[in-house]
Amino acid sequence: MASFSFGAGNAAKLARLPLYAAGRLATLLIPRSRGDEWVFGCAVGIADGALALWQVARDHGHPSVWLVATPQQERDAAALGIPSIPKHSLRGFWRTARARVVVVTHGFGDVNRYAVTGAFVVQLWHGIPLKRIGLDSAETLRPPAMLGHGILSSLARRVLGIAYRRTARRIGVLPAASHVARGRLESAFGLPDEHVPMTGEPRVDVLSQGSAQGRRADARERIDAAAGPLDAASRLVLYAPTWRDGEPDPAVPSDSEWRAILDVLERRDAVLLLRSHPLGAGDYRPPVVTERVRSLGSDVVADVTPLLSGIDALVTDYSSLIFDSSLVPLPVVFLAPDVDAYARRRGFYGTYAEVAGDDVVVDWAGAAARLDALLGDDAVRDAALERARRLDERVHAHRDGDNTTRVYRAILAGLGREKGTA
Repeated sequence: MASFSFGAGNAAKLARLPLYAAGRLATLLIPRSRGDEWVFGCAVGIADGALALWQVARDHGHPSVWLVATPQQERDAAALGIPSIPKHSLRGFWRTARARVVVVTHGFGDVNRYAVTGAFVVQLWHGIPLKRIGLDSAETLRPPAMLGHGILSSLARRVLGIAYRRTARRIGVLPAASHVARGRLESAFGLPDEHVPMTGEPRVDVLSQGSAQGRRADARERIDAAAGPLDAASRLVLYAPTWRDGEPDPAVPSDSEWRAILDVLERRDAVLLLRSHPLGAGDYRPPVVTERVRSLGSDVVADVTPLLSGIDALVTDYSSLIFDSSLVPLPVVFLAPDVDAYARRRGFYGTYAEVAGDDVVVDWAGAAARLDALLGDDAVRDAALERARRLDERVHAHRDGDNTTRVYRAILAGLGREKGTA
């Protein structure tokens, strides 16, 4: 079963309300540092845009610490020379409560959630949203299932909505990749323009820095290290479904679909890299032992973005990797078996067809056929690459590898505004 759902997560939030209140009182009494202390956190580990910004903050001399959730994250931080503290410890609370700047990528739980009030919060987020998020999605405020559908459920939704808006108002900087992304983020978080600068996302700088050949070589080396040695001539296909809000992935292949997939992989000398969502569920073990299918889960690679330059095709549904991969660019197979149901429950910004066109397939039999065409027909591949380039032009305002520097400058400007109104 899936490890998380909005209903379960919101039940935990409601149960923690007294702790939030205690934390709020504590942050009123504990003075924020008059110096320049920063704390960093990221739900997926020492990775993503937080790591890119960490490197810039370090280069500018800001005293900083990373708040970690697991011993593995602590080891990963140490390997990179990053000082860390367990985020749920008393020291984690104290450093968060004292920090001038708090940097997160998913939510305030990336650091010590009870000590954030009063800090200048940098919410880097983790991709341009295609599916509706935050205040734009009813799923965000889904009450705990135990409350049913009556008065208690309505009251819980109202309380959660108030808490979400109050939390979002603490965000000082939320970087946007473009005008398109900016409008979505402003709406989802209820933020004004000045808090959502169009700087580009730090997390995708790695897809623009250096030469295309250098990026590909580096990505292939990382993939080999994570998934096992691969033939340099083999083409790599990444499958990365999005999270189903706690429900199992509906696209798990049947035995017959696995045979169709393996047939294409053998014929086109390709390897399928499986990356189920870390919060999702689904059994992606092929019915036979094969080197043509490898795991590339979040337990092995915390952030898949740097690996995109080494991929030859992407198979996904509603993931923000669609937008990230357009920077490479990559051809995409749109596998969306539940697109109508997902649109009703979660909703999209615009329509799915605006991104996927009319090439959506609803099962792995169709995905295998589409993948076969992409890997075997230059005209089909060129058309898919052209679609990716057009999408890139629409959703990315910057492709110079300097997004993180612009975000850093936006943080300094935000801190200046805050001091001016103090």
